[in-house]
Amino acid sequence: MHNHLSNQYLRHLREFILIGCGIVSACFGLEGFLMPNGFIDGGVTGISLLISTLTGFKLSYLIVLINIPFVLLGYRQIGKVFAFKTAFAIGVLSLVLVTIPFKPVTHDPLLVAFFGGLFLGGGIGLAMRGGCVIDGTEVLALYLSKNSMFTVGNIILILNILIFGVAAIFLGTEIAMYAILTYLSASKTIDFVVNGLEQYIGVTIISEYREDIKQFLINDMKRGVTVYKGEGGYGEKKDIDILYTVLTKLEIGKLQSEIRQIDPDAFIVQQQISDIKGGVVKRQSLH
Repeated sequence: MHNHLSNQYLRHLREFILIGCGIVSACFGLEGFLMPNGFIDGGVTGISLLISTLTGFKLSYLIVLINIPFVLLGYRQIGKVFAFKTAFAIGVLSLVLVTIPFKPVTHDPLLVAFFGGLFLGGGIGLAMRGGCVIDGTEVLALYLSKNSMFTVGNIILILNILIFGVAAIFLGTEIAMYAILTYLSASKTIDFVVNGLEQYIGVTIISEYREDIKQFLINDMKRGVTVYKGEGGYGEKKDIDILYTVLTKLEIGKLQSEIRQIDPDAFIVQQQISDIKGGVVKRQSLH
């Protein structure tokens, strides 16, 4: 029981450290790059920056006000722990924006767009790793995707096109184009932070020499293998064993060249996997 409580405490501590680092990174991206140059990003942060630029209203207040409906939506859609963490993170983000003045780093538009997006995206990604969001767009997209034919990605894209369209009308085409660069930089950084450097690949292999390939995977590559029992549907019907394994991107080349040596006619299917839990891959990667 004591061990379980200490593990839970450590998990909560790790989550709050991630959220804290995310808030600082997002603030640095906003104050050090985007705000001093009148640049905007996509999502709720982009809407807040756009209204702040057009009206002169303080960004710290706007971020709280505009995110309130998304926090309530998150409470309904995902749960009260998520909503509490999100409300807390957005409140602290607003507070840090008021109390910690980061100095502008550069006024070069390309550097502002790239690094502003990098630090803001890094902040949003770290907060997501901590179990909340500091930009409510994903919550809205998740809600809308459940009630429509669009995916979360499609809805976020449509929302951002609308934001950039308004930016082009009120702030000029150039600012809107830089905003798209900022958004691309931010979204790629979020993907990297949330999914990590190690992209996993699921590999399905059908071969007459399945035993040799299986031994190579287990003994040489130190990977787990799942064997499915299948039936050939093309031509003559016969029972076949289908091998399935998960590797990191860096190991795929080694596996493919070995399979080609064992069986040049092997049928191989690869699928990208964003994350896995447990298993031999995860244990090997941690050593």
